[in-house]
Amino acid sequence: MRHTLPVGALAAAALLALSACASDTGSSPSGEASGGSEIALVKDGVLTVCSNPPFEPFEFEDASGEIVGLDIDLNREVAKDLGVDVQVVATPFDTIQSGAALNTGACDVVASGITITDDRKEKFDFSEPYFDADQGLLVPAGSDLRDVADLAGKKVAVQMATTGEKWAQENDLTTVQFEDLGLQIQALETGQVDAVVNDIAVLGAYTSEGYEVANTFPTGEQYGLGVKKGNTALLDAVNATLDRIHEDGTYDAIYTERVGTAPVSK
Repeated sequence: MRHTLPVGALAAAALLALSACASDTGSSPSGEASGGSEIALVKDGVLTVCSNPPFEPFEFEDASGEIVGLDIDLNREVAKDLGVDVQVVATPFDTIQSGAALNTGACDVVASGITITDDRKEKFDFSEPYFDADQGLLVPAGSDLRDVADLAGKKVAVQMATTGEKWAQENDLTTVQFEDLGLQIQALETGQVDAVVNDIAVLGAYTSEGYEVANTFPTGEQYGLGVKKGNTALLDAVNATLDRIHEDGTYDAIYTERVGTAPVSK
C-alpha cells in the first residue's frame, strides 16, 4: 500500500565511523518528518542504518574506509528529509534479514540489497520496492560454465541467508556458504569454488578482475528498505522520501552514478 505522509528520507551527512549502537536505545530520541510529525529513533538526531558490505554498488567501503553506495545514498535522502544525521553499522546479513538487528535496537533501518519476500515480511516491514534484481553467475574469464546444467558437480559459492542461496539449493547445486560477497569472491580466486551465485547487479564490479558474468537467471526479485515491525511513522517517512526522489529525479541520478547506466523506464 502506498503511504502519503510527509517526505521522509534515508541517509544524510557523511557516514560516521562504524560502531555498534544498541547501547544507545534507552532514551526516546526522534527526528521529524517535513510535516512536523515526530519519529522515534534509536539514537537522538541520527538515522542508524544496518548494512552488510561489501555488496557493491549498494554498500561498500571507499578508499577512505567510509561505507558508501546506492543504499547509503537513499538513506542519506531519508535522513535529509527527517533533518537528522546518518550512522551506518556494518552488520552480518543474517542478522539483517532475520529482523534481529531491528528488534534489538541496533538500527532504525536495514538496507543491504534486501529482496522482499513473504518470509521476511513476517519479521519486519518493507518500504516500497526501489530496485529490480535477478540472480547472476560469476566465473573465471574463459570458463565454460554457463547454465545450471554446467554447474552439476561443481562447487558454487553462495551468500548465507540470501535468495541466491535459496535459488541454488532449489536447482540442486552443490553450494558452499559464505557470510558475504567478498568472501565468495575470495573463494573463487583461491579455487575453493568453481563459480559464484549472487544478485546480478553486484557481480559486474568484478569483471575487471579476471572474472565474467556468464549468465543472468531471471527471478523477479525486488529490493526494499526495512524498518521494525509496526514502526509505521518511520515507514511512512521512508516511503515518502522514495516517492519524492523518484518524482524529482534524484533517484535516477543516484542509480546512474552507482550502477553506471540509467534505470530502465517502465
